[in-house]
Amino acid sequence: MVTINVAVLLAVVVIWRLRRRTEARSRFDEKLTVVIVLALGVLIAPTPAGEGILNILGQLASGVTQAGR
Repeated sequence: MVTINVAVLLAVVVIWRLRRRTEARSRFDEKLTVVIVLALGVLIAPTPAGEGILNILGQLASGVTQAGR
């Protein structure tokens, strides 16, 4: 039996939607893309990969803050 990880499926959908030209998007299309990306973030956040991304972004933010002083 083949199972599809929902996070992987959403990532493919996001990549497919973002490859489209900007001029061809309606407001509804952009809002739908934002909702899909948020759902993907919610699915990825509790995983080890999500925690690693959060750690990297936190270090990047603190580095930018210290560089600004």
